Amino acid sequence: MADDGSAQNTIWPLPKFHFKVKWGDVADELGFQEVSGLDVEAQIIEYRHGNSPEFSNLKMPGLKKSGNVTMKKGIFVGDNQMWDWFSTITMNTIKREVVVISLLDESGAPTMVWTLHNAFPTKLTGTDLKSDGNEVAIETIEIAYERLEISMEA
Repeated sequence: MADDGSAQNTIWPLPKFHFKVKWGDVADELGFQEVSGLDVEAQIIEYRHGNSPEFSNLKMPGLKKSGNVTMKKGIFVGDNQMWDWFSTITMNTIKREVVVISLLDESGAPTMVWTLHNAFPTKLTGTDLKSDGNEVAIETIEIAYERLEISMEA
């Protein structure tokens, strides 16, 4: 009899291809092809006082630092949401949003959620154009944010 895996009590890692993105008051989820740059790091502070018996610096965690998040999606007729958000930049003012990126399980329920607080666009890149191309037109937005919150949903 073939093994259908039902007898195993195995926990598998989640695939990365099932996710959704929402931002601000946009009613619908946005269908992105790729999201990258969900990282945060603690900067290192090195210190050594003059009477230390060690001849090396102490290392301590400092301020947290995060990179920008890059998201890519196909271009659709009449879909200007990314440009509309980017075009709100005027002389040190921008409409900041909360961006929520959710990794989904088989049923579509969020299992891991990245929340970008006070996010705003820093770069918008349109597609490249080729007369002999056979690919989907992709646009890219780069988003800066002030704080990353990661939560696990159960």
